[in-house]
Amino acid sequence: MTIAFWCVLAAAFLPFPFTLAAKWSRRFDNARPRAYFETVEGWRQRAHWTQLNSFEAFPAFAAAVIVNHLVLGANGRADALALAFIGFRLLYGLCYLADKATLRSLMWLAASGCVIALFVSAA
Repeated sequence: MTIAFWCVLAAAFLPFPFTLAAKWSRRFDNARPRAYFETVEGWRQRAHWTQLNSFEAFPAFAAAVIVNHLVLGANGRADALALAFIGFRLLYGLCYLADKATLRSLMWLAASGCVIALFVSAA
């Protein structure tokens, strides 16, 4: 299995540390998690938003890696772009937690650029 495919696995689980951070509270009610998330503020709310966005970013990334491999086979460019995607998404989440909106948006843009580059390199 290639590094890029391992990155797909990593991206699939990337939301969960942020999920745990958002839920790490005595007030969290596992019977009513959505009601809990309507009441949180601050870094817990941003952790929740990070996990939601991470789930949203996953399908396009996974498709990009798979399409790239179907067209080009295993290749170093796909591995590098996939690793960069994971790095940018981690930084995105940390910037979100730290409430650094502009830097967070730049990390989102860079990660999205990796997805686009994976598709374009397979064209």
